[in-house]
Amino acid sequence: MSTQELKSRGDKDARREAILDVASDIFLEGGFDAASMSAIAARVGGSKGTLYNYFKSKEELFEAFVQRHCALHANLIDILIEAEQGSYRETLTHWGQRYLKVVTSDETQRNFRVIMAVAERWPESGRSFYENGPLRGIKNVAAFLQKGVEAGEYRIDDTMRAASQFIALCQNRYQKARFLNYLPEPTDDEIEREVEAALRTFYAAFGAK
Repeated sequence: MSTQELKSRGDKDARREAILDVASDIFLEGGFDAASMSAIAARVGGSKGTLYNYFKSKEELFEAFVQRHCALHANLIDILIEAEQGSYRETLTHWGQRYLKVVTSDETQRNFRVIMAVAERWPESGRSFYENGPLRGIKNVAAFLQKGVEAGEYRIDDTMRAASQFIALCQNRYQKARFLNYLPEPTDDEIEREVEAALRTFYAAFGAK
């Protein structure tokens, strides 16, 4: 590939990301229904025709918004559990703290609300989000727990179920309260206490030692 072709591809990728930045702002401001390709194009500073060169429809643009949200979470959360070199408990502690901090953040909660509002009448969007977001996280934690089972750290028959239960223990007390804007973002101290309580319960149920 020539230098000019690489530059052209880079420019196109940058333009696509710029469109996604603007579309994300508009989706979060008014929801999917209130957003329009015309409004997005106007804010980007181009024509609708240019916008359609990157995304064939508002639905396709929203799908890209969902995928980017999931990819961001993967970079912030999933990679941590794959890269940690400490004990199993230390790794779960760090992962749980990072997970709870990310999912209870204002930004994540705003994204959740927009995606869930669309999922009822557009199930494919909700399915895509779940498979590339929450389910991906569960699978990664389950794979980590399976290694722990093989190392004698845990006694677990179903690591997928156990992974789901650990995640629920970490987030359950804050999840609905945050989703409904009942509570503000938890502090670092609150997150540490919540995850430590989750770990005590999890190890009481599944710890082999």
